[in-house]
Amino acid sequence: MSRLQVVSGKGGTGKTTVAAALALALATEGKRALLVEVEGRQGIAQLFETQALPYEERKIAVAPGGGEVYALAIDPELALLDYLQMFYKLGGAGRALKKLGAIDFATTIAPGLRDVLLTGKACEAVRRKDKRGRFAYDYVVMDAPPTGRITRFLNVNDEVAGLAKIGPIHNQAQAVMRVLKSPETAVHLVTLLEEMPVQETADGLAELRAARLPVGRTIVNMVRPAILDEADLELAREAPRTAVAKSLSAAGLGGARRGGVAERLVEPLLTQADEYAERYALEREQRTVLQGLGLPLHELPLLAEGMDLAGLYELAKELRQQGIS
Repeated sequence: MSRLQVVSGKGGTGKTTVAAALALALATEGKRALLVEVEGRQGIAQLFETQALPYEERKIAVAPGGGEVYALAIDPELALLDYLQMFYKLGGAGRALKKLGAIDFATTIAPGLRDVLLTGKACEAVRRKDKRGRFAYDYVVMDAPPTGRITRFLNVNDEVAGLAKIGPIHNQAQAVMRVLKSPETAVHLVTLLEEMPVQETADGLAELRAARLPVGRTIVNMVRPAILDEADLELAREAPRTAVAKSLSAAGLGGARRGGVAERLVEPLLTQADEYAERYALEREQRTVLQGLGLPLHELPLLAEGMDLAGLYELAKELRQQGIS
């Protein structure tokens, strides 16, 4: 299992939820996982029902079996200050630059630099070891930008090419790419069984492969339970309305007389069946497309009670049962 797990997906697919559940799943049985946020939305804090994350690694959850999940919200301005201090020993001068707005200016006009700082912070956590030579974290899970820009975000070599050919920035980009393009990294794409998210997943996968970035799995989120199978749908299409009314009556749903409750229920019931059949066909078609992408395919259920901390643990358990841990 790769130690850097990057999770991307089209907006609205629940990629942050999947990243959080993945971190919990990977931290099972005494492991340590770091969950990293790079977009400044504080989505992780909301999921774990905790205060907004600072720019420091903080323990936010205990996984089954005693494992621990830490979280970090990376601030590009503060990451740049760290970087300047590390390579140029600016000290108080760096803080002065921040007050003058120079740090924000630098990360705004040079988005490639910003991405190097964000990915670099995650890669540093992957490589970090304690005094006994053990990795500080067994896994680092990154809640990454959406599929539409994930390749550009990760392919920092191209992004900094116009900024620096040599020197610390160039060296930092090279060190980041050694991690991102190695077996230590896997990029997972989160999607829904809907046409637009599936198409964006296919496009994102093609871009990742073209950039030779290591792809991992496709994870379908919020999958609705199968209520009717093919045989049931065929029966609903062919069954005479009178027969459906009699079946409803026999089940105790109104009398069998003409115009009774059972008969009035037939039309809305068959309309629902038609709508379900249409959705069933669409989801089956999109699932076939995803199966053709050549990645392991996993599905997470739509939680009837909505998403809360208990639901997050439920999704983590589902991921473990599917072998993602």
